[in-house]
Amino acid sequence: MTSASLNPASGPARRTVVAAAGAAGLAVALTACGGSGDDSSDARSATGGGSASSGGTGGGDNAAAGAALTTTADIPEGGGKVFGDKKVVVTQPAAGDFKAFSAVCTHQGCAVKSVQDGVIHCPCHNSNFSITDGSVKSGPATKALPSVPIKVSGDSITLA
Repeated sequence: MTSASLNPASGPARRTVVAAAGAAGLAVALTACGGSGDDSSDARSATGGGSASSGGTGGGDNAAAGAALTTTADIPEGGGKVFGDKKVVVTQPAAGDFKAFSAVCTHQGCAVKSVQDGVIHCPCHNSNFSITDGSVKSGPATKALPSVPIKVSGDSITLA
């Protein structure tokens, strides 16, 4: 035995220090990856079915009905915009046709980050979704992004 293990006043045992360092590293890793997954389940519950053109209903905690999102001029034709704070992505597949989907990837709950070339892109594992219906264009995701109901009134887009 070492003198450190015989004399508790000399400091913590090596085993205690190693265990504490491991626990701290795990906490940092979980925080960097979005925590325990609670965020993704909250975001999934914030989505409902439908879009501006389908007249669906739904909504939830993070995507409050009636919440102003943007104007029609801010959503490019053939593209879209991600609203991370609302966990919603709004697209305009064709002129005047606005759609909204959950901004939470159905693969592992990461947030989608961009809309380009007709697809909604999730950077975590490179899943891509259609701006028209949220369907999977390329995986690893296997489920479509759920629709989120929106209302287009004049040039204003709000959550329905």
